[in-house]
Amino acid sequence: MWPWLFLLLGVAALVIAFKTTSVGVLVLCLVAALVLLSAWMVGWLSQRVGSRTRDESQLVDPVELHRLREQAQVRREHSARPDGES
Repeated sequence: MWPWLFLLLGVAALVIAFKTTSVGVLVLCLVAALVLLSAWMVGWLSQRVGSRTRDESQLVDPVELHRLREQAQVRREHSARPDGES
C-alpha cells in the first residue's frame, strides 16, 4: 500500500514542478519528487523480495538433514553392491 502512495505523491510533485512559474517551488518539487520516487522504488523492491523469501518453518533442521544424509549414503552403498551380495 505505502509504495503506491509514494508513487502517487511523486508524480503529483512532478506535475506541480512542470506547472509552476516559481524557481523555488520548482526546485522543491523536483527534490520532493526524487525522494518520493526513490522511496517508492525501495518499497516496491522490498515487497517483491519479501514475497519471495522462504518460509523458515519449511527448512530442514540439522538433525533431520544428518538423518537424510545417512539414509542416502546407505542407499548408495546398497545400490553399489553386486547383485549376489546382500
